[in-house]
Amino acid sequence: MIQFNEIKVGDYLIADNDGDKKQGEVTNLNRNEKQVCVDTGAQEFWYETDQLIAIPLDDDQLTKLKFHKSEDEDGTVKYMKGAFRIRLHAKDDFSRFEIWYRDEHRQILHPIQVHHLQNHFYEMTKVHLNDESFD
Repeated sequence: MIQFNEIKVGDYLIADNDGDKKQGEVTNLNRNEKQVCVDTGAQEFWYETDQLIAIPLDDDQLTKLKFHKSEDEDGTVKYMKGAFRIRLHAKDDFSRFEIWYRDEHRQILHPIQVHHLQNHFYEMTKVHLNDESFD
């Protein structure tokens, strides 16, 4: 289950409305009721945190987030978006990797979800990952 305190406006999550699961973007938070408003493209709706599912970070999700991928001969894979970098030590292994932006480097020592990457990205760049102007 996703903890309410780790969800930010702009994060991508899967909303489960009685078995109908759709990926959407968090548009608002109700801190008093601990509810999350998610826009799935069809509609905006308020959800409890137990109705939200995190999206695992993988190659497909990074492609959707408009990262550019490059592979080195030694098996190292880099994903780039502007000056922000993600470096995998082995192809398709998102269990341990590093991220950096300018002088700030972070080691990620366990698999993370898309909304965690979005939160790291924002903390490091002060720009939302889904901001089209950041490239």
